[in-house]
Amino acid sequence: RKVIKRDVLAIADFAAPSREPRFYLLDMLNGRTTQFLVAHGKGSDPEHSGMLQHFSNIPGSEATSSGSYIVGDTYIGEHGYSRRLAGLDPENDNAESRAIVIHPAWYVSEGLIAEQGKIGRSQGCFAFSVDDIAQVISRLSTGSMLYADKV
Repeated sequence: RKVIKRDVLAIADFAAPSREPRFYLLDMLNGRTTQFLVAHGKGSDPEHSGMLQHFSNIPGSEATSSGSYIVGDTYIGEHGYSRRLAGLDPENDNAESRAIVIHPAWYVSEGLIAEQGKIGRSQGCFAFSVDDIAQVISRLSTGSMLYADKV
C-alpha cells in the first residue's frame, strides 16, 4: 500500500561489481530501462574489492541493506540534492534511523573506474555520480519503490 507511484521501479543489483552500472530504473509504462553506477557501503565490502560481500541492517555497520524501500521526499543535505528512503522489510527497517538515502558522491565516476577499476564506497547509502543524481532523483518520485539485493 505504501508504493503509490508505480510508473517507475528501481532495482539495485549488487551481484555485479561496482565498476558496472547496476542500478536500473524501469519505466513500467514504456518498458525503457536506464542503468547507472551506484555505490555500496564500506561495511559490505571491507577489503574494497568492488564487490558487495554481505548486507547488514545494523546501525553503525556502514553496510548496504537488502530489501524493498519506499522512496521519500527530496532534501538538500550534507552531500547535496538527496532523497530519503524508508525500509519496508526486516532486512532494512533501520534505513531511516541509519540515514540511508539516495545522494550524489564524487567517488562514483567513470574516472575512478579508469583509475582504480572500481568506484568508492558509501556508508550504506545509494550513492550516484554527480552527473546522474538529478535524473535518478527526478525519475524516482515520492512513493516509488526501490529493491536492492543480489539479483
